[in-house]
Amino acid sequence: MYKQKLVLVGNGMAGLRCVESIISKDPTAFEITIFGSEPHVNYNRILLSTVLQGNTSFEDITINDRNWYTENNIQLFTGETVVKIDKDTRKIKTDKEREVYYDKLIIATGSVPFILPVTGVDKEGVIAFRTIEDCQKMIETSRKHKKAVVIGGGLLGLEAARGLLNLGMEVHVVHIADYLMERQLDSTASLLLQKELENQGMNFLLKKETQELIGNERVERVRFKDGTELDADLVVMAAGVRPNIQLAKESGIDTNRAIIVNDYLETSIPNIYAVGECAEHQGMVYGLVKPLYEQGEVLAKHICEMNCSGYQGSVLSTQLKISGVELFSVGDFLGDETTKSITTFDELDSVYKKLVFQGRKIIGAVLYGDTNNSSRLLDMIVKRQEVSSEEKRALFQSPNMAEGSIASMANHEIICHCNAVSKGGIIEAVQNKGLTTVEQVKQCTKASGSCGGCKPAVTELLTYIQSNLSTHEKQTAFCSCTTLTEDEVVYKMQLQDVSTVQEAMDALEWKNTKGCSTCRPALSYYLGMIHPEYEIRQQTLFINEKKNATVQSDNRYSVIPQMYGGMTNANDLRKIANVADKYDIPQVAVTSEQRIHLMGVKKEDLPGVWADLDMPLSSKYGNTVQNVKTCIGEHVCSCDKQQSLLLAVDLEKRLEQVSTPYRIKMGISACMHNGAGSTTKDIGVMGIDRGWEIYVGGSSGRDARAGELLCVAGTNEEAIEIIIGFIQYYRETANYLERTWQWIERLGLIHVREVLFDNELNQQLSQRLELA
Repeated sequence: MYKQKLVLVGNGMAGLRCVESIISKDPTAFEITIFGSEPHVNYNRILLSTVLQGNTSFEDITINDRNWYTENNIQLFTGETVVKIDKDTRKIKTDKEREVYYDKLIIATGSVPFILPVTGVDKEGVIAFRTIEDCQKMIETSRKHKKAVVIGGGLLGLEAARGLLNLGMEVHVVHIADYLMERQLDSTASLLLQKELENQGMNFLLKKETQELIGNERVERVRFKDGTELDADLVVMAAGVRPNIQLAKESGIDTNRAIIVNDYLETSIPNIYAVGECAEHQGMVYGLVKPLYEQGEVLAKHICEMNCSGYQGSVLSTQLKISGVELFSVGDFLGDETTKSITTFDELDSVYKKLVFQGRKIIGAVLYGDTNNSSRLLDMIVKRQEVSSEEKRALFQSPNMAEGSIASMANHEIICHCNAVSKGGIIEAVQNKGLTTVEQVKQCTKASGSCGGCKPAVTELLTYIQSNLSTHEKQTAFCSCTTLTEDEVVYKMQLQDVSTVQEAMDALEWKNTKGCSTCRPALSYYLGMIHPEYEIRQQTLFINEKKNATVQSDNRYSVIPQMYGGMTNANDLRKIANVADKYDIPQVAVTSEQRIHLMGVKKEDLPGVWADLDMPLSSKYGNTVQNVKTCIGEHVCSCDKQQSLLLAVDLEKRLEQVSTPYRIKMGISACMHNGAGSTTKDIGVMGIDRGWEIYVGGSSGRDARAGELLCVAGTNEEAIEIIIGFIQYYRETANYLERTWQWIERLGLIHVREVLFDNELNQQLSQRLELA
């Protein structure tokens, strides 16, 4: 059967969503070819600011990896630009002289950043904020330079500014209007936002118009039309975007501000369509993800010859992706003479809410400081729903007064408007597929996978599902010996001041008076946290004062000489070899953590082995901080490894045998070659020009996970301080056997940062760990 040739020009979010929808509706109808100018697979451009801010990596924002293209028989050309459309022969031509025929052609070329037409924009250090490469340039610049100017106080400019602050730069935001985000906020909400961002370290110059960028080869200053100047090593142009319509214009396709399309996204040329930021529908050009996805869905149905009412436009909403800021606006939030509004302003707590009504229908809203009802408001506005007096009161309740906005939502109400995912759809997926994390919900339903604005609502819903639909399971989750929850067990242990495992089981009226393999180690761990002087003694450890060995499956033992940082000397190596010969030890192994294991030691030989070695010993058994993996890596690069080895030695001595809810693996890589696999460890440290990048929550198990960037530490001492605080906070707040990544996902990385970056709290954590 003949397959029509479908060519997509543009490998961005709008075009790929359309292709995904086409494949889901009719996977065999088209032979699909995609061209993308960037050298990447499809990624979430909206979340670039979170990459710059250090919250996510490129892998995290990748939507479709190369396997997806292969699995769906899509021919993908990255780093290749379509330069000509021959509408008569139905053929496109690229900048690499490639020619491809089409039956259907979708133009999804997106937009290009607007660069101010002023003198000096061609200087080094002047960039836009649109691509992964732009992010990389900003990160590289921050390593050598410290003064950044962001031109544009809109959504993109503020998110870029927050990222530059995270990179350690001094940031000034220049904006031509009277107040920030004037297209998305009213003046009151904007002033609250400005105050919060100033508290975070941003500087603002409002009602300023740029005249010239001054410098030799590199930008050095920004001059304004009022004659004032500002020092700058980096200038980021975030003054808006323009639809990328050059290809369409040159091909004879009708354009205005963008490519003109009808309700079915058809252009003026048959079999050529446009979708996304390059398309203009009824005089509107949309730059937000929700309208782009809605257009893609309509176009997919039309191309697959399905009944469809056509695209009718979209309600716009905005949510700022900056830590510490809760901000949401939607629809017509300014109003006119035909509308009325209700406004509340709690100046003490910086909470501002404004709802705009036309009759009894909400048509717009601005929320600052409390965005709990944003999903519900957006759903009401999209559906033009009439609002009762009771509903109005609920919308204005403060978070501690409201009895759960998610709980009161109907199942048909939409949580994720970008992907049209309802509350009921998420509940069904969680129950049927056993989803337990926000990431799993995103992978399964796409909820929170686009702009990220609904992630708090998805998190709240997931918590609600787990706490209300699984109450019985949670009550018996600790073990079968008790009906108490884990939290109740810990609370009662503290209340009754028990000091041994047996005392705990007796005091808490354990059904099985001897406990089980699940509860005994957990109780031991919690006793160690409640009473730091309490020593956990496992049956599988053979202990003689400070020296130990780990029992093997054959009832022989392993002895591990300690080599801090994986370093040793000739004298210790001779001792180890002599001991292996003297006691006829059958196996001597070197592990990936640079430790030598003497395996197969007889129990009766242990005292002699310890005495002859006469050196510190290590034990890998149990849930403790494990030996730090390092990498000499001379075959990879020639960078200086000394600082990374010193850091490993210091950490190992400070954290040796510290008990943890689950064993903690650490890796320290001297440079970006990442020889120690630091990004897939519970705690990973990687050397950079400015010090150390610290990653947390990684896992190298069967389901590998990349760690998230916690922070950048300038010195070894700063890195140790952050890592020790992180481990102690994990020890104090994680459930027994809860992995670091599960703990971070439950608490949120932002919360963990807030605790660790508070100097007083961090010092208290360090002091408590010293007692462990």
